[in-house]
Amino acid sequence: MKKSKFIRSTIILIIGGFITKLLGMIIKIITTNLIGTEGIGIYMLILPTYMLLISIATLGFPVAISKLVAEDKYNNKNLIFSIIPISLVINLILILLLLFSSNFISEFLLRERRTYLGLISIGFVLPFISISSIMRGYFFGKERMFPHIITCIVEEVLRLILIIVFVPIIIPNGIELTISFLIIISIICELSSIIIFILFIKKKKLIKKNDLKPNKNNIKNILNISLPTTGSRLIGSIGYFLEPIILTYVLSKNGYSNSFIITEYGIINGYVLPLILLPSFFTLAISQALIPVVSKYYSIKKYELAQKKIKQAIFFSLIIGIPITLVLILFPYIPLKIIYNNTLGVKYIKVLAFFGIFHYIQSPLTSSLQAMGKSKQAMNGTIYGIIFRTIILFVFSNFKIGMWGLVSAIVFNILIVTFHQMKEVRKCFKS
Repeated sequence: MKKSKFIRSTIILIIGGFITKLLGMIIKIITTNLIGTEGIGIYMLILPTYMLLISIATLGFPVAISKLVAEDKYNNKNLIFSIIPISLVINLILILLLLFSSNFISEFLLRERRTYLGLISIGFVLPFISISSIMRGYFFGKERMFPHIITCIVEEVLRLILIIVFVPIIIPNGIELTISFLIIISIICELSSIIIFILFIKKKKLIKKNDLKPNKNNIKNILNISLPTTGSRLIGSIGYFLEPIILTYVLSKNGYSNSFIITEYGIINGYVLPLILLPSFFTLAISQALIPVVSKYYSIKKYELAQKKIKQAIFFSLIIGIPITLVLILFPYIPLKIIYNNTLGVKYIKVLAFFGIFHYIQSPLTSSLQAMGKSKQAMNGTIYGIIFRTIILFVFSNFKIGMWGLVSAIVFNILIVTFHQMKEVRKCFKS
């Protein structure tokens, strides 16, 4: 029964992930056509800060909630209501921080004044992302994947409609305002997810007064899992946050124009990496379905079954990842032309595509460590990867090789993290 439930959950996530990814690609194509390569470049400069703040705002709560709900030892409703006040306080602090620091970040760190309004906009989106992610974690823990898929599809459809309708109206007012709008529409999208999740909660599950009262033990249990998990994501996000700052500083110092940096950075992060990470919807679906299953088997000491599920996850990730990698290596012009109607970034794809294979198995390995209570080990892998990535980015960028310093840093990061997580997963079944 458990096996069929895992497979069913994975299939649902894969189908939903494919639809969501397809909608996401359509959105990216339309957005790129509307705001151009330079607009994408500016948005990509903001994105690392956005990802860093999401990591802080959500604080690993979705993974912690999913794991604890899957163990079925706690009052699940109280788990959610215990952590929401903490989440809202964190978000309030982040909003105030952004209001006071956005000018400094845009002017002196990113060296692009047009990122200011977009940075301010991030703060107002974060509380909605936090609440919807906590609710998402609850449904994952229950292995109810259908509500997650519905919310993802609705979010993307809403985003697509809003972009098509309003971006052509806003863009004459400037690229800065347009990029701010692209961020702000996430409020509507995340709010739709929250409403849908509420509708999917079983009506017989009445909320009692005791459910609403924060429970110190539940908060402690959540934080014991979420903080190491956040540590891993936070370190990754900090490295990602520093990336455009280091890159713009070093390349500017070495004589590269701001226009070159923004354009090439936009090509790598807006065109190349999304193509290479195209199978990520598949590996992410597997990883999300894997957490409650491995957590359950590992907690009751059925190690062989837990190991079997991890091997299945890696196998399925490679089945889809390898063919896509071959297509990108052999025919890089075709997907670029079909999706973006240009061939920008071919030279980068030819180098990065092969290493995508290692990235595809990284997500299931990291999720497995988190499910087995080894979040600290997962975090260590991220730390090593980010340290080497940052050093390589700084050193290689000084060699006056343009964006190849960034490409080299990405490759080393993928390899270091993947092999570390693989080693730690093996350790879990040897001890």
